[in-house]
Amino acid sequence: MSHQYDEAFMRMALLEAKRAGSIGEVPVGAVLVGKGLELITSSHNLCETTFDPTAHAEINAIRDSAKKLQNIRITETTLYVTLEPCAMCMGAIVHARIRRLVFGARDEKSGAAGSIYEIGIDRKLNHKIEVSCGVLKHECSTILKGFFGTIRTRNSSSL
Repeated sequence: MSHQYDEAFMRMALLEAKRAGSIGEVPVGAVLVGKGLELITSSHNLCETTFDPTAHAEINAIRDSAKKLQNIRITETTLYVTLEPCAMCMGAIVHARIRRLVFGARDEKSGAAGSIYEIGIDRKLNHKIEVSCGVLKHECSTILKGFFGTIRTRNSSSL
């Protein structure tokens, strides 16, 4: 189900993805929005910068939001992410009780919101997440393809 503000918030997540790419991080951005459509936080990947394999855009946004709201349960929120979350991030999304996830590009290699796993709707878990995919998928895919294309070109040039 698409909501009228999905594209606007995904564009904000794309700006975060561009920030990540500009510092050599995989260009993934995330934006967390509250029930009244207020921006709670935005973030991007910081794994390389912080030497932290858990510093994905989603985890950073969840951490920032929990601190800001002084609550580990950030219910009644929507998380916008440019790339389908991995299993680690989906686990954090479930644990934080985020109500809705909106992502742009599918991750056919490690996506856990429909591509490989469906953690957000697993009946064995005590929280279900409403998932919407494909919002600005072309723009979200393009930024990732460009980043990895540059890396491949750089690596083949150094051989």
